Amino acid sequence: MNKYLEEAKEYRKAIDTFAKNQSDKTLIDNKAVFEFWRAGINAEKDKIYRYGENIYKCIQPHTTQEDWTPDKVPALFVKISLEEYPEWVQPTGAHDAYMKGAKVSRNSKHWISDVDNNIWEPGVYGWSEEV
Repeated sequence: MNKYLEEAKEYRKAIDTFAKNQSDKTLIDNKAVFEFWRAGINAEKDKIYRYGENIYKCIQPHTTQEDWTPDKVPALFVKISLEEYPEWVQPTGAHDAYMKGAKVSRNSKHWISDVDNNIWEPGVYGWSEEV
Protein backbone atom coordinates (compact mmCIF):
# COMPACT_ATOMS: atom_id res chain seq x y z
CA MET A 1 0.00 0.00 0.00
CA ASN A 2 1.10 3.57 -0.66
CA LYS A 3 3.37 5.02 2.06
CA TYR A 4 1.38 8.29 2.18
CA LEU A 5 -1.93 6.50 2.49
CA GLU A 6 -0.58 4.50 5.44
CA GLU A 7 0.67 7.72 7.09
CA ALA A 8 -2.70 9.40 6.52
CA LYS A 9 -4.48 6.47 8.18
CA GLU A 10 -2.14 6.76 11.18
CA TYR A 11 -2.86 10.51 11.46
CA ARG A 12 -6.63 9.87 11.25
CA LYS A 13 -6.38 7.28 14.02
CA ALA A 14 -4.38 9.72 16.19
CA ILE A 15 -6.95 12.48 15.61
CA ASP A 16 -9.83 10.18 16.55
CA THR A 17 -8.00 9.08 19.72
CA PHE A 18 -7.22 12.72 20.60
CA ALA A 19 -10.88 13.72 20.17
CA LYS A 20 -12.23 11.23 22.70
CA ASN A 21 -10.81 13.10 25.70
CA GLN A 22 -11.23 16.73 24.69
CA SER A 23 -13.68 19.41 25.75
CA ASP A 24 -16.40 20.52 23.38
CA LYS A 25 -14.60 23.85 23.00
CA THR A 26 -11.37 22.13 21.92
CA LEU A 27 -13.28 19.96 19.44
CA ILE A 28 -15.06 22.98 17.94
CA ASP A 29 -11.84 25.02 17.80
CA ASN A 30 -10.23 22.17 15.84
CA LYS A 31 -13.17 21.12 13.68
CA ALA A 32 -11.07 21.36 10.51
CA VAL A 33 -9.27 18.11 11.38
CA PHE A 34 -12.40 15.98 11.46
CA GLU A 35 -13.65 13.82 8.64
CA PHE A 36 -16.61 15.08 6.61
CA TRP A 37 -19.80 13.10 7.00
CA ARG A 38 -20.95 11.47 3.77
CA ALA A 39 -23.33 8.68 2.82
CA GLY A 40 -21.92 5.15 2.64
CA ILE A 41 -19.33 5.22 5.44
CA ASN A 42 -19.24 2.98 8.49
CA ALA A 43 -19.77 5.57 11.22
CA GLU A 44 -18.09 4.55 14.46
CA LYS A 45 -19.47 5.20 17.96
CA ASP A 46 -17.87 8.29 19.59
CA LYS A 47 -16.18 9.39 16.35
CA ILE A 48 -16.54 13.07 15.42
CA TYR A 49 -17.75 14.06 11.94
CA ARG A 50 -18.15 17.43 10.23
CA TYR A 51 -21.45 18.20 8.59
CA GLY A 52 -22.19 21.67 7.28
CA GLU A 53 -20.75 24.24 9.69
CA ASN A 54 -21.05 21.92 12.70
CA ILE A 55 -19.47 18.83 14.18
CA TYR A 56 -21.36 15.81 15.45
CA LYS A 57 -20.51 12.84 17.63
CA CYS A 58 -21.76 9.45 16.48
CA ILE A 59 -23.70 7.76 19.28
CA GLN A 60 -24.50 4.49 17.49
CA PRO A 61 -22.36 2.65 14.95
CA HIS A 62 -24.10 2.41 11.57
CA THR A 63 -23.62 2.74 7.85
CA THR A 64 -24.54 6.28 6.85
CA GLN A 65 -27.34 6.94 4.39
CA GLU A 66 -28.19 10.00 2.32
CA ASP A 67 -31.40 10.63 4.31
CA TRP A 68 -29.82 10.01 7.75
CA THR A 69 -27.84 13.24 8.01
CA PRO A 70 -26.43 14.15 11.44
CA ASP A 71 -28.70 17.17 11.81
CA LYS A 72 -31.84 15.07 11.26
CA VAL A 73 -31.25 11.84 13.17
CA PRO A 74 -30.68 12.41 16.92
CA ALA A 75 -30.72 8.64 17.48
CA LEU A 76 -27.41 8.42 15.58
CA PHE A 77 -25.63 11.76 16.17
CA VAL A 78 -25.43 14.48 18.78
CA LYS A 79 -24.36 18.00 17.80
CA ILE A 80 -21.33 19.31 19.66
CA SER A 81 -22.11 22.82 20.80
CA LEU A 82 -21.11 25.45 23.34
CA GLU A 83 -24.68 26.67 23.75
CA GLU A 84 -25.63 26.67 27.43
CA TYR A 85 -29.25 25.87 26.59
CA PRO A 86 -29.31 23.95 23.28
CA GLU A 87 -32.67 23.29 21.68
CA TRP A 88 -34.40 20.23 23.17
CA VAL A 89 -34.53 17.18 20.88
CA GLN A 90 -36.85 14.24 21.58
CA PRO A 91 -34.68 11.35 22.82
CA THR A 92 -35.15 8.07 21.01
CA GLY A 93 -33.92 5.86 23.85
CA ALA A 94 -31.62 5.51 26.84
CA HIS A 95 -28.53 6.28 24.76
CA ASP A 96 -29.60 9.89 24.13
CA ALA A 97 -31.84 10.60 27.15
CA TYR A 98 -31.07 13.73 29.17
CA MET A 99 -29.30 13.35 32.49
CA LYS A 100 -30.09 15.23 35.70
CA GLY A 101 -28.81 18.81 35.39
CA ALA A 102 -28.97 18.89 31.58
CA LYS A 103 -30.01 22.29 30.23
CA VAL A 104 -32.23 22.82 27.20
CA SER A 105 -34.40 25.42 25.44
CA ARG A 106 -37.98 24.63 24.50
CA ASN A 107 -40.76 27.00 23.43
CA SER A 108 -38.63 30.08 24.19
CA LYS A 109 -38.00 28.92 27.77
CA HIS A 110 -34.97 27.45 29.54
CA TRP A 111 -35.27 24.14 31.37
CA ILE A 112 -33.10 21.97 33.64
CA SER A 113 -33.65 18.23 33.94
CA ASP A 114 -34.63 17.08 37.44
CA VAL A 115 -34.01 13.40 36.76
CA ASP A 116 -31.56 11.06 35.03
CA ASN A 117 -32.56 9.34 31.79
CA ASN A 118 -35.17 12.00 31.06
CA ILE A 119 -37.07 11.40 27.82
CA TRP A 120 -39.99 13.71 28.58
CA GLU A 121 -40.62 17.03 26.87
CA PRO A 122 -39.88 20.05 29.07
CA GLY A 123 -43.06 21.29 30.72
CA VAL A 124 -44.58 17.80 30.81
CA TYR A 125 -42.52 15.96 33.44
CA GLY A 126 -39.03 15.89 34.92
CA TRP A 127 -37.97 19.48 34.13
CA SER A 128 -37.81 22.72 36.10
CA GLU A 129 -38.17 25.99 34.28
CA GLU A 130 -35.15 28.28 34.74
CA VAL A 131 -36.37 31.80 35.44
